Amino acid sequence: MWLLYSLICFAAWGAADLFYKRGAEENEKYSHLKTSIAVGVVMGITAIVTLLAKGIDYDPRNLLIYFPVSAMYIASMTVGYFGLRYLEVSVSSPIQNASGAVSAILLMIVLRELPDIWTLVAIFVISVGVVLLGVFEHQKELKYLQETDKKYKIGFIAFMMPIFYCIIDALGTFFDGLYLDDFEKTPLLGVTEDNIEDVANISYELTFLIVAVILAIYVFVIKKQKIGIVTNESGKIGFTPVSRVLAALFETGGQFAYVYAMSANGIAAAPVVASYCVMSLILGRIFLKEKLSWKQYAAVGLVVAGIVILGVLEGLAAEPQ
Repeated sequence: MWLLYSLICFAAWGAADLFYKRGAEENEKYSHLKTSIAVGVVMGITAIVTLLAKGIDYDPRNLLIYFPVSAMYIASMTVGYFGLRYLEVSVSSPIQNASGAVSAILLMIVLRELPDIWTLVAIFVISVGVVLLGVFEHQKELKYLQETDKKYKIGFIAFMMPIFYCIIDALGTFFDGLYLDDFEKTPLLGVTEDNIEDVANISYELTFLIVAVILAIYVFVIKKQKIGIVTNESGKIGFTPVSRVLAALFETGGQFAYVYAMSANGIAAAPVVASYCVMSLILGRIFLKEKLSWKQYAAVGLVVAGIVILGVLEGLAAEPQ
């Protein structure tokens, strides 16, 4: 079943990127915040269902204890949504997926641990790919600088968003490891070896729900923004709220499949899941009609190759001794 779960995760997270992009209106100032609200609500509902279904004795103080990790994940996702307002998902998704390389670099710096040669190769390949994507995106920005398309006028800022996502998400992953490495030493309260992942995930999802409520008050009450249908400059009506909810559902569904895939056969599942940005690229090309230059595709290929290498290494590390 590991392959089925891996493919479900691969497809779900790729589809989530597609709907994140569809829900990212270039001309809607609070588009990224509205997406965060949708994701937070869906995750909050998921956390409540998990608590009731599994009967977990959850200590609310874990919301504060786990907050540093939750804040990293929520912040990374929100800046990623902002970047998608102006950046192709074919470019954004591979960069965001490079967070594994940043995590490895953090381990080298903080723990002074030098990884194996293949990890170094993967980090180098990903880094080269990301730098080249930045160069090619900047060239595109210069080419269209005289045009009215807002996307290219703020191209550098937009391009930095998935990089910020990558760095912040990697920090979250790094801190997550400190929290979940040993259930006997974790600062989380009332956890066992069997439920520590559930407690951490519930803390994250409930925190996201709280953030979603705060953002909803800000966006819909203070700023008096509309929840419903949005009309873009071309005169077409886009059902962006539906896209945001679908993105949140695919994100959450992929997370469930990921847990089962990794627990069943981490060594084989990791590279499949890690390369889901390939699905994002394919869906972006088919449904969003995104067109990259051959140089951009080559750079994306480098990033994906590095991610797959890291995924294989992650799976090998998880193999039972």
